[in-house]
Amino acid sequence: MGKSGHVGRKIAATLASTGTPALFVHPAEASHGDLGMVVSGDAVLALSNSGETTELADIVAHATRFGLPLVAMTGRPGSSLAEAASVALILPASREACPMGLAPTTSTTMQIALGDAIAVALLTRRGFGPTDFRAFHPGGRLGVRLRRVRDLMHSADALPLASPDTPMDAALITMTAKRFGCLGVIDGSGRLVGVLTDGDLRRAMGPGLLDRHVGELMTKGPRTIAADALAAEALRQMNAPPRPITFLFVVDPGRRPVGILHIHDLLRAGVA
Repeated sequence: MGKSGHVGRKIAATLASTGTPALFVHPAEASHGDLGMVVSGDAVLALSNSGETTELADIVAHATRFGLPLVAMTGRPGSSLAEAASVALILPASREACPMGLAPTTSTTMQIALGDAIAVALLTRRGFGPTDFRAFHPGGRLGVRLRRVRDLMHSADALPLASPDTPMDAALITMTAKRFGCLGVIDGSGRLVGVLTDGDLRRAMGPGLLDRHVGELMTKGPRTIAADALAAEALRQMNAPPRPITFLFVVDPGRRPVGILHIHDLLRAGVA
C-alpha cells in the first residue's frame, strides 16, 4: 500500500525486464479477485516498512494456504509480516529524511536499492545477457543501440567486391552499381585484403587512371567488424581515429566478407 506499493511496481517492472517474470498485485485489489494472479509455482515478495500493513493480510494468508514462498521486505524484524515470511529481508534502521521523520523517504530508497539488488542477482544467476535484454526492450533508444550488425548489414549480391587485378574501368562500374562509394578487395581465397574508396580514386585522379588496377590504389588492412557485434560498436569503429569512415565490411572469422554496413544504415536505424 502507499509508497511501498509504488516501489513494488518498480521492482516488478525491473524483474520482468531482466528475465524474471513478475507482476504487481495491489493488496486492496487482491482481496477482490486479483489473488487469482498469484498461482502455484509463484513466490510472493511483500513490502511493508512497518510490517503491520493490514491490507497485506489476505496476500499473506493466500501464500500460506497454497504453500508459496513468502519473502518479506520490512524494516521491523519482529513484525507480523516478518514472522509470517519464509524469508525476511530486514532493512537497516534509519530515520526518514523528511524533517518530521514521517514521510517515507529513506525507507523507500532502501526498498528500491534492495529490489534492484535482487533483480541483478537473479539476472546474473540466469545468465541474462545483452541479447536477452534487447528481446525485452525492442522499442526506444536502448533497443536500437542493442541491435546487431547482422540486423542492419547488406549481404549477398549487394556486396561490392573485386580482385586486386581488376581493371579500374570494371571497378568503377561495380562501385557505381552497388552505390556504397567503395569496393572490397578480396584475394583468391575470398579474404578481404583491402578497400577502394571514392577518396582513393580522387587522390589517384589523372590521365592514366583507367590503365591501373584495383590492387595499386586500394587501402590495405581496412577496419572490419563481425556480424554479431553490436550496431553501437560499429558506430564507434566508424568514428575511431585516425579519421572517420562511412562504411565497414562485415567479415567472418576467416576475414571473408559476409556483409557491408554503411553509416546511412546506422542513421536510418537511429543508432547514429
